[in-house]
Amino acid sequence: MQFLCIGVNERAEDVKQQIAKELQSLKNNKIDFSIDEVDAGGSTSIICKLDNDRHMKEENPSNFDIFRKHVSNALAHFIIKQYEEKLLERIINTNYCYFNAPEKKEIVKNAMRIINNEERNFLSGLFRVRRYNTIVKRLIDYFESSNNLILEGFVNFRLKEYMKELEDIVDKAVDDYLMQREYKEFIKLLRYFVDIQEPKFEVIHIIADYDGKYILLDDSKQEITKECIKEFASEISQGEVNYDDLLVSSLITLAPEKVIIHCLSQFKNKELFETIKNVFTGKIVICNGCEICLLNIIKKQNS
Repeated sequence: MQFLCIGVNERAEDVKQQIAKELQSLKNNKIDFSIDEVDAGGSTSIICKLDNDRHMKEENPSNFDIFRKHVSNALAHFIIKQYEEKLLERIINTNYCYFNAPEKKEIVKNAMRIINNEERNFLSGLFRVRRYNTIVKRLIDYFESSNNLILEGFVNFRLKEYMKELEDIVDKAVDDYLMQREYKEFIKLLRYFVDIQEPKFEVIHIIADYDGKYILLDDSKQEITKECIKEFASEISQGEVNYDDLLVSSLITLAPEKVIIHCLSQFKNKELFETIKNVFTGKIVICNGCEICLLNIIKKQNS
């Protein structure tokens, strides 16, 4: 009798179903099996037996190799599905213990977002395949020397390469969190600058030009771009002009009650639009088409 015994502390039924699903394809190859649960006092043993052909005088070692591979596949899927988020939390608690509970929660969300985003396209999906294959290989190696496995102990002590990959994900998630926190503090500061200033205009129109620059119009739709630039002339003369920064600085100085954005599709820097939207919360209006937009289209066609 050839068998594998997997000890689990929780979700025994889920493990059993995952193994049964994976082993189902063996029946097409006339390889029979059975899966039993045994209460082991606080834990559950899942016993997977390979039922060898009664007519065969000797056990077929190649069948057992196939059997072990399928059980390993099932356990790898289960580990990724049920343990991965818990392992990320453990890494954060160990390596980044100085963050408070809400911060750690955000970092876990970032880490899961990184994993999920990377698995949405083909090339990045290879990342999940690599993690999965790493676990499968370790399981197969383990089963070559033992038929008994305690799943939680295996996850905790036998998956160093896999844990290293999760640590790399956590490191990136922490970097992302710190950048997000810095960005929020930056937005908060810009809002403060806007709030303490008297509005110089009730409405400012922004037109995204085709050369990466921006055109500003006042309430009367008269261009004031040059006047705004003059205030930052010394900064412009000292180096290369960053028109995105120039636009944000101009808007903060003008502190308008309302900002109307024309030709949004021409904003090359989408993060710039998000910054303006976050600084001037509730004051942004997106124009869906007007004479200003039309004139800008005609200007492009004639240039």
